[in-house]
Amino acid sequence: MKTPRLLEPAPNWSDAERPTLPGSPASIAHARSKRMQYFIIGLFITLVGGLSNGFITANLPQIQGEYGLTPSEAAWIPTVYVMANVSSNLILFKARQQYGLRLFSEIGLIFFIAVLILHLFVHSFGMVLFTRFISGFVAAPLSSLGMYYMMQAFQRAHLGKAIYLAFGFQQLGLPLAWIISPTLIEVNDWSNLYRFELGLALCCLAMVVALKLPRSLRVEVFEKKDFITFLLLATAFACFCIVLSQGPILWWLNTPWLAYLLIAGFALLLLGLAFEHYRLNPLIMTRWISTGSMLNFILGAIAIRFLMSEQSYATVNFLRSMGMGPDQFVPLYRIIFCGIALGTIFSALSFSRERMLLKLIFAEILILIACGLDYHLTRDVRPENFYLSQFLVGFAGGAFIGPLILTGMSKALSKGPHYVITFIVLFSATQNFGGLIGSSFFSTYQQYRSQDYRSQMLTDLNTTQEIVQLRIQQYQRLYQNYQADPQLQHSLALKKLNQDINQESQVRAFNDVIALNGLFALFLLLWGSSNIAWSKYQLYRSTQQTRSIAVNHSSTTLNPNSSTNHE
Repeated sequence: MKTPRLLEPAPNWSDAERPTLPGSPASIAHARSKRMQYFIIGLFITLVGGLSNGFITANLPQIQGEYGLTPSEAAWIPTVYVMANVSSNLILFKARQQYGLRLFSEIGLIFFIAVLILHLFVHSFGMVLFTRFISGFVAAPLSSLGMYYMMQAFQRAHLGKAIYLAFGFQQLGLPLAWIISPTLIEVNDWSNLYRFELGLALCCLAMVVALKLPRSLRVEVFEKKDFITFLLLATAFACFCIVLSQGPILWWLNTPWLAYLLIAGFALLLLGLAFEHYRLNPLIMTRWISTGSMLNFILGAIAIRFLMSEQSYATVNFLRSMGMGPDQFVPLYRIIFCGIALGTIFSALSFSRERMLLKLIFAEILILIACGLDYHLTRDVRPENFYLSQFLVGFAGGAFIGPLILTGMSKALSKGPHYVITFIVLFSATQNFGGLIGSSFFSTYQQYRSQDYRSQMLTDLNTTQEIVQLRIQQYQRLYQNYQADPQLQHSLALKKLNQDINQESQVRAFNDVIALNGLFALFLLLWGSSNIAWSKYQLYRSTQQTRSIAVNHSSTTLNPNSSTNHE
């Protein structure tokens, strides 16, 4: 690897102030009041970075109705966000190294504001997709910007706590969007939501301009081959996002073009990695990715985000299938918000490099307990029945993200600064694809089990049975007040019975989803615990061998002629 050329003279920093990496700000000893300002701005930017996607997730059914979209078309809205977000880190890390974080972030925010203003006047499905794509692209530098502002609020010795807080609080955007959306959105007037998002972006820009980050090192890092890698891998990631989002809706076996798209995605991914493998100055360190420790990290990061996706899929979709609306989700998401915030603060206050892996195990235990609490759902379950379990899942989400990123970042920094971009891309990909794979898998499994239960119940249902006749008569009496035709009453009663069967099959299928997620959590817990135990055992053996060699060397030094004397 060649050493990048400096684009401007470095300021006269002390060793404590010098940035860890080019593109990151210097660690200046600010006054207490200024540290507080940095923290507030960092917290605000961090929340805004997650709110944009949270608004879409929380209001997707309403947006679908507003624009008259099919479920497949509506699924494209969050998909394009993830497509842009997961690919942006391939190029943004080098962009801020070469052009500076401050300039790059300000230009990104200005462009996003311009798109939001245009969105206020152009109400179309294509404009929604374009806005979400830009939002996903801008969210990546915003997350880094929020982290760097928070890091300025802490002394260099406590930067680990700042990273814990920054990445933990990023997850607050989704529950916060659920909490405030019902008060923002009015019937037949969605402009309030877009105006609010525009106002947040303007506030971010004003804060970033008013209180700038300290300077960073600017180095020449871009190569023409970087853009070839970006095109190959970004297109591959886009193919995977489309397949995972559309598969459960259009159904995997009924849509041949999904298979072709999946093949194209894997082909482009392999081609991109092969191209990087033989580059002199690669963007992605393929040899490092293929090591055992990094493969374990990748699998673990995907798996734990996979487990966390049960909260966003099973809980919300179960309650929606039971007839719950957005207003009824607000108290539940307040609980989740508190869980994530407390988990993040707990993780930061108990920061210790020695306990990072133990916190990941702790998060898996909390998810396992939550699955046990949520099992045995019935049609009488309401949001308040999920308060304790979803608080635990939220706490686990806030507690695990900091240790996960710091574990990977320490591995990257130990290899050298060129490995950091590989880790950032890996971390973004594992978190985005882990959530997508989880939602796609659980949605597919839930639909399959629901149809299976429905078929079983219809097969076992005998309309001549006394209990079935009583239920039909009960439903007929419900319609007598406003329907005089007995045959139509009977038809409506059968329709109501069919709705009950559908709802019961949904309940049983969601129970299966929760049970399966619990099994995955148990397996991941055992796998993670065994890896930690094996690492401890190897460290113990290495220590014992070192001591044994030291003792033998010491005895030989003290008695150099012991063997001669014996002879």
